Amino acid sequence: MVEWLQKPWPWYVAGPLIGLMVPVLLLIGNKTLGISSSLRHICAACLPSKIPFFQYDWKKESWNLFFVTGVLLGGYIAATALASPAPVQVNEKLLTELQQYGITNHDSLIPTDVFNWPALLTARGFILMIVGGFLVGFGTRYAGGCTSGHSIMGLSNLQWSSLVATCCFMAGGFIMANLIMPFILKL
Repeated sequence: MVEWLQKPWPWYVAGPLIGLMVPVLLLIGNKTLGISSSLRHICAACLPSKIPFFQYDWKKESWNLFFVTGVLLGGYIAATALASPAPVQVNEKLLTELQQYGITNHDSLIPTDVFNWPALLTARGFILMIVGGFLVGFGTRYAGGCTSGHSIMGLSNLQWSSLVATCCFMAGGFIMANLIMPFILKL
C-alpha cells in the first residue's frame, strides 16, 4: 500500500478524485472549494480590527480552516512518511536548459540553487520569491479566487468569471514560463 501511495497517481485516478470534491462539498452543506479564502478567515479570526473586509462571521467558514489544515498536514505526511528515496527525475532537455542558468542541484522537488535563504538576497531570488509571492496574492485577490476555486469549483458550476479567470491563469503561466522566466533566471 505504501509503495502505491509513493508513486505518482495517474491522471485518471487523481483527476476524478479532485473533481468529486465539488459535488461532495455541495451536498454536505453548499460549500465551495477554494484555498485562498482561508487566509481571509484566518485574518478575520486573529485580527480584531475594524477593517471592513474582515468584518463578517468567519465562524460559518471555519470548515475551510480545517480543510486547509488537512492539506498542510497531508503535505507534511507525504513529504516525510511517503517520500520516495529515488532521486527526482528531470527531463534531460530541461536539465540542459537549467544548467545554462546555473541550476544544477536536483536533489529535491524545489531547486535549492534558486530557493534558499541566501538566494533571497539576490535579484533573482527576490524577484522569484518576494515579487512573485506578492503577484500571486494580488492576482488571487483581483481575480476573486485562486486556481482551485475558479478552475475546479467555478468551472464545474459553469461560472463565466471562472472560465475567464482560468484562461488568464493559463495564459499568464505560459507567458511567464516561456517568455519572462528565462530573463529572471539569467540574473
